[in-house]
Amino acid sequence: MNTNLPVEEALVASASERIRQRLERAGRRFHANDNISAFIQEGEIAEIKAEVESHLKQVLRALVIDTDSDHNTNDTAQRVAKMFVDEVFRGRYVPVPKVTEFPNAERLNELMIVGPIKVRSACSHHLCPILGRVWVGILPNEHSNLIGLSKYARLCEWIMSRPQIQEEAVTMLANELQERVKPDGLALVMEADHFCMHWRGVKDDESVMTNSVMRGAFLKDSSLRREFLSLLSRKNNF
Repeated sequence: MNTNLPVEEALVASASERIRQRLERAGRRFHANDNISAFIQEGEIAEIKAEVESHLKQVLRALVIDTDSDHNTNDTAQRVAKMFVDEVFRGRYVPVPKVTEFPNAERLNELMIVGPIKVRSACSHHLCPILGRVWVGILPNEHSNLIGLSKYARLCEWIMSRPQIQEEAVTMLANELQERVKPDGLALVMEADHFCMHWRGVKDDESVMTNSVMRGAFLKDSSLRREFLSLLSRKNNF
């Protein structure tokens, strides 16, 4: 245990409870799609994985699965814990990736479209996969900060690697890009398959969800909005 912790934290055995206490003292929420990396100290990610593994073993036990003699599930709890923390929900536990920004030296002000960017997320209702694509439209101005193409994908992955609903995920990504690029117009479209529809309930394999966020010039200028959507249709059979 970290001996530099406050007295009240030093008495708490689990990393998850220590982190929860820090968040509550700071008045910060920790919903499924919130990033809590600022409240996690060195070594605590490994503790979280061990804790999740322990609880998952109990889940499997409650499902009456013999993980001791079943070679297929001997290490399932460990694998799932690692998957949740290091991959599927990674966007909750790591800081925003470094994104190099460049000044708009040439004062570019024409429509730019990035996509489709592959999306991998998880539904916060059932923890089922959400798989899809995102397109980003940017109308920069002379004061905009331009970022590299790969950085759109990195920011998208950081936002999407959390349990959430699609409508909120797209809005969060729009907020992040708006803050960084400061364009005259920003447009996002996301199209995704929700496996909570495939695996359970109605078990509909054909339905996809599509939603959009339009800001600034894209919201005010219908011709710009039509240009953006028509280019998606032409290039991606959208």
